[in-house]
Amino acid sequence: MWDLLNAWFIAPFDYGFMRRAAVGGLALSLAAPPLGVFLVLRGMSLIGDAMSHAILPGIALGFLLAGFSLPIMSLGGMLCGLLMALMAGAVSKMGGQREDAAMASFFITSLAAGVMLISLGGSSVDLTHVLFGSILAVNSTALLLIAGISTLIVLTLALIFRALVVECLDPLFLRGQSRRNGWIHSVFLALLVLNLTAGFQTLGTLMAVGLMMLPATAARFWSRRLEGLIGIAVVLAMLASIGGLLLSYHLDIPSGPSIILLAGSAYLFSTLFGRYHSLAARLRRKPLPLHEQSTHP
Repeated sequence: MWDLLNAWFIAPFDYGFMRRAAVGGLALSLAAPPLGVFLVLRGMSLIGDAMSHAILPGIALGFLLAGFSLPIMSLGGMLCGLLMALMAGAVSKMGGQREDAAMASFFITSLAAGVMLISLGGSSVDLTHVLFGSILAVNSTALLLIAGISTLIVLTLALIFRALVVECLDPLFLRGQSRRNGWIHSVFLALLVLNLTAGFQTLGTLMAVGLMMLPATAARFWSRRLEGLIGIAVVLAMLASIGGLLLSYHLDIPSGPSIILLAGSAYLFSTLFGRYHSLAARLRRKPLPLHEQSTHP
């Protein structure tokens, strides 16, 4: 029994690339799901996906200028993502258009521009690496960058946590109390860009948002408290990261999609058997028989 457990769960991490991939995945799992929880609370679940497209032109420009230089590509992605977010906010304020509509317009255009730049300057292998990542190829430089950005996100969330909760639940109250409402929103968007930039090396720009949103949406079926949502989302993301790596190792399948598919499986399981709002929860609340309804006002 021990030999089987060792072969399946411990031995794969004897390899350095598996250990680095596990550390990178766990670091992202600490930072990404809390952001996803706040996106769900704000009704902005699809914004994370849109913003993952916004960083692509900056990454592509960094790739064209310096090749696969992670610091340069990450810097380009951060600057481009922040620029697109600012432009979308400006268009929303000046033109009266909803911010999510402006973001979708800018970010879809960004995706097309980024794919075009990478295709012009590289091969299909380069495009695949940027779009879908390669967590097993994470080196020490990438690991330090991921860990540093994840630490910055967690610390910043801790500093603005109360204001962010108020801004999610009652933005008009926060706006009436101070002028911090706009700053809180801007800082939150900046954290999203940072997280997606950290995740592109491991999961790619198209799937990095999966580790942010899938555990967060799954957690809604298990808890009604904010602390519970964040804790459950982080645990689910960690399990998906480690489990996806192990599946990738044993079944010889791509690691990034394995992680996201495992997180998606957790979401599907939650919709069926979760404590709240799931199919099982609805079945447990069976209506009373007609002869009993008259005695229960």
